[in-house]
Amino acid sequence: MAAFPLIAPDPDDPAYRLVTFVHDEDDCDGVLALLHTVTDKDRHAGDLTPHLMTRRNDRWEITYRLRADHRASYQLHPFHGAPPGTTRADWLHVLDHARPDRHDTQPRLPARDGRHPASVLSLPQAPAQPYARRREDVPRGRTLARTVAGRRVDVHLPAGHGHGHGHGAGLGLGLGPYPVAVLLDGEMWGEVLSVGDTLDNLTADGAIPPTVALLVHTMGPGRPEELSCNPAFVDHLADRLLPWAAAEFGTTDDPRRTVIAGQSAGGLTAAFAAYRRPERFGNVLSQSGSFWWPDETEFDEGSEWLTRRFAAEPRREARFYVEVGLQEWMLLTQNRHLRDVLTARGYEVEYREFNGGHDYACWRGGLADGLAHLLGRAPTNGPYRPNG
Repeated sequence: MAAFPLIAPDPDDPAYRLVTFVHDEDDCDGVLALLHTVTDKDRHAGDLTPHLMTRRNDRWEITYRLRADHRASYQLHPFHGAPPGTTRADWLHVLDHARPDRHDTQPRLPARDGRHPASVLSLPQAPAQPYARRREDVPRGRTLARTVAGRRVDVHLPAGHGHGHGHGAGLGLGLGPYPVAVLLDGEMWGEVLSVGDTLDNLTADGAIPPTVALLVHTMGPGRPEELSCNPAFVDHLADRLLPWAAAEFGTTDDPRRTVIAGQSAGGLTAAFAAYRRPERFGNVLSQSGSFWWPDETEFDEGSEWLTRRFAAEPRREARFYVEVGLQEWMLLTQNRHLRDVLTARGYEVEYREFNGGHDYACWRGGLADGLAHLLGRAPTNGPYRPNG
């Protein structure tokens, strides 16, 4: 039996592949394919017909024409009766019941809130993700659950942290104060995606120095307010969280060795942190940032507030790693605009576009690349010791 999804050359263009997904269970009236962000785009347009699988012989099939560097998580949703609708309630029902491809061969992407994991499609030219999977041959760090000013924060400590000096000093390896990475939506990165494995891999390979990661829980009901250029939230991170981490785990107070990372609204917030508090946050890792905020109307005078502030005000001392997916029709233009503004204002910017969507299957590789870029080499000015 052939391996699925079946990946074949596109006879008309070597830069593309024909990808066929199958569902070979017959206990349904139809199957909807959920290719992350690709299906979402048509759902937003009110038409899921292009993603309904076709019955052929004894199985359901659908073929997509995708560029050879595409990466996406995906699921299949068998249904009874009429095909799913496109309202929010319909879509939530689909997401609650969609399941991974029983024929997949790659490790699945875990989910939260009781949903099924997703399969992952990585076509041959998709960017490598050498740090995403757990490796048994590297020294392991440890993750601790803590509460800071009423907020849950999981702390990932690098292997050997504080050896011989207790948990506070962090000096046992002769490293000096540890670099610190603040990861927003920490409950997803820690509890679901096991980002500690990625951090351990990066450290073992020398891609980053031993770093303390603060996984800040932000996925509760207050997320839309907190992750929307909210000064009080950023001040909480700068004035409560970072000093606490310095006292407890020996982290640095040097903004050049401090990274704040986020995705979607978290990417917007990470950039806002450097805008508001550059003396604490000197490195921004923004993935698929919602830089349209607060108005989704493209180029309207109310849209892209933060980009307009960066354009109009004096340059902060901050470096940026910004990435966005080519499939993210609602974010691509705004992220390109931010890149252009930051570059024109003299900021150091590493900008990348990946062929994928609003998807942790892509972000987990980009997070590792961004941390390596921002922490793995010296800042451009002032004294710096790569190992502390």
